[in-house]
Amino acid sequence: MTAQSENKLLEVEKLQVSFFTPVGEVKAVDRISYSLKYGEVMGIVGESGSGKSVEAFALMGILDEPGKIVGGKVMFEGQNIFDLTPAELEQIRGGRISMIFQNPMDSLNPVYTVGNQLSGVLR
Repeated sequence: MTAQSENKLLEVEKLQVSFFTPVGEVKAVDRISYSLKYGEVMGIVGESGSGKSVEAFALMGILDEPGKIVGGKVMFEGQNIFDLTPAELEQIRGGRISMIFQNPMDSLNPVYTVGNQLSGVLR
């Protein structure tokens, strides 16, 4: 069965992300799991430093050193994105999967409504 036939767009299973520093390992994301069906919308909220951005960077394949994905898998449209090559990730980034970074003034144009800009991405 494909992910679309099961109606799952994104499935995160026991994702673990750590930072390896001179003083040891810092667990930033510790075994989170969730799924998102086609047509669903989800927001991730939490305190500053709780791992929201780290999780998003890991999903997008743009996690910087010393961060490292140490466990779990992420299925996007039936493919484990951790198995994709950098070139394959580049093919889906921006067109099929994207993110709006925390500082909306750097990500969104203040001249247009947020709805207009987000619907443009979906079109």
